[in-house]
Amino acid sequence: MKKYNLCRLKIQGRFCYFSKKAYRTRLWPFAMLALTLLSFVSPAQDIVQGYDKSGSKYAGVGQINSENFSTLKVAWTWNSPDEQITLKDPKLKTWVWESTPVLVDSVLYISTSMSQVAAVNALTGKSIWVYDPQTWKNGIPSNNGFVHRGITYWSSGNDKRIILATGDGYLIALNALDGKPVENFGNKGRIDLTTGLGRTVDRKLYGVSSPAIISRDVIIVGSKVNDVPLTKLMPPGDVRGFDVRTGKQKWVFHAIPQKGEFGSETWEEGSGLADGATNVWTLMSADDSLGYVYLPFSTPSNNNYGGERPGDNLFGESLVCLDVLTGKRVWHFQMVHHGLWDYDLPAAPNLIDIVVDGKPIKAVAQVSKQGFTYVFDRINGKPVWPIQERAVPQSTVPGEKSAATQPFPTKPLPFDRQGMSTEDLIDFTPKLKAQALGVFAKYNSGPLFTPPALDKPTIQMPGIAGGASWSGAAFDPSTQILYIPSNTMPYAVKLVKSKVDGYPLIGETKPVESIDEIPIWKPPYARITAVDMQTGLHKWVSPVGDIGKDNAILKTLNLPQLGRAARNHILLTETLLIVGQEGSTQRESGDSPTATFAIKDPKLLAYDKGNGKVVGEVPLPRNVTAAPMTYVLNGKQYIAITTGGANLTPELIILTLP
Repeated sequence: MKKYNLCRLKIQGRFCYFSKKAYRTRLWPFAMLALTLLSFVSPAQDIVQGYDKSGSKYAGVGQINSENFSTLKVAWTWNSPDEQITLKDPKLKTWVWESTPVLVDSVLYISTSMSQVAAVNALTGKSIWVYDPQTWKNGIPSNNGFVHRGITYWSSGNDKRIILATGDGYLIALNALDGKPVENFGNKGRIDLTTGLGRTVDRKLYGVSSPAIISRDVIIVGSKVNDVPLTKLMPPGDVRGFDVRTGKQKWVFHAIPQKGEFGSETWEEGSGLADGATNVWTLMSADDSLGYVYLPFSTPSNNNYGGERPGDNLFGESLVCLDVLTGKRVWHFQMVHHGLWDYDLPAAPNLIDIVVDGKPIKAVAQVSKQGFTYVFDRINGKPVWPIQERAVPQSTVPGEKSAATQPFPTKPLPFDRQGMSTEDLIDFTPKLKAQALGVFAKYNSGPLFTPPALDKPTIQMPGIAGGASWSGAAFDPSTQILYIPSNTMPYAVKLVKSKVDGYPLIGETKPVESIDEIPIWKPPYARITAVDMQTGLHKWVSPVGDIGKDNAILKTLNLPQLGRAARNHILLTETLLIVGQEGSTQRESGDSPTATFAIKDPKLLAYDKGNGKVVGEVPLPRNVTAAPMTYVLNGKQYIAITTGGANLTPELIILTLP
């Protein structure tokens, strides 16, 4: 805080900032009183994972530091109740457990992959209650199956609620004290989200996997819809706002503009009436003081071929700012025109207050799969640094009309590798270089936004798994540094004949071929990038993981740390950047949205925030699968880590100092 000459005080659970001059004079008690009174008259409290609705992933605590991190021990563990269901019915298989708990009044609230919710004593690990919405009785949900990322807590006076949006498309309000449905919310505690969408929606094609967000007593909820068309008319990705007390729908924002609405002209030949997806499947952010919510939208159907949806296709792959009370668009920015690469906006936008060229800016930073960070004034949507429309390669596929240009931010620079050429291939040894060239010749390739083709697979770098992923970035308000985890893993897409009526072509996506499990592209294969948001410049880049120490060929070459291509989940505190890396994923054959997960070098790492050096590590029984969180009870700091799921034991692990 010294850089900005500020003092920080915690009042009614909020961090408040004062100038040191005010703190040292008699003015500061009046400032404290005003803020305290403000907190008392606040009509409600709502909490979502990530510590606040800004997506910061920052906790202002520092008892655990570089000197003692490696001494962390397990305080207690808690197993997901999903395990009891899957043991009874082996046909029911979950995705990994991707939920981060929320702490309120010494209770951790967490959802499971099957959309169950539990309240757990944060000191002892004892279950207080478990609620099962029985989503599993409706079969395996759409798009990755049984997967869920968390709940939202809301309270007003003695009314304390857990808001849950389920994998099979229900919005549920629970009493936070006993886990029972709130009778006066919707229909005895639940709302069927598959209704009210303007068309008949098959529940097997529609659900919710990320927590809803609440702002000014409005629940804003998105949906998960497969970008790959499974039927002629896929569900629309409309975003809706509901009254948190009654469940009454207040507004709907059409993700695909309807006739006469703003943006409908970007769906040429009336194609918007027959398309779907364009949904918000990931986490959202909100600014209560402005009354704005920020929505990161995904790709329309079909995600790799747009011949049936000519035009730029708003609001596909766009960041959209809405008024939370009315659902009216305030501003938007489209990151990908006429998307052909499945470049969904994957993570909650980071709402950050920064100083650029001496000017304070209420900003929003959106990290992307394609390796860009787009930064805007979050009030009016104006780019903080210029974003240029640049010419990109054009499609050669009959019937396809790709966008002539795409937006390229001038700052910050890309945080991951973009596009692929022979210059990007490994050269650890002459033999490996020759082999890499041989593999590379099997593919089409080019710069970022090279479109898919018919003749052979086209490399997308980054691929569908990022760049950035749903784990998102973390922001330190005291240093104004944004920390971005990314996964350098291209995929190859080839257009093939579709079996679905109305979609002549569909993308067939596979990982790029490797050489004895060695990627053909240069490392690092996963990384953390620290970006100074005052200047837009990178401060440091550090690899995460290391395939070199396990690979029989690479470990003889005495190479520096290479990284390992996997998603990284991060937590930022006053003292440390804490990182947990996922294991490896092998999707099962067929149409079932399930996978087998392998344990790979499972541990929790601590990085020095200033230089990116590893300063501590803690071994774990299996890899981290969601963002860690931290809390302090009775003067002691704890770290909560979600692990397992699918074929691995789903276990919440709580660490603390011995």
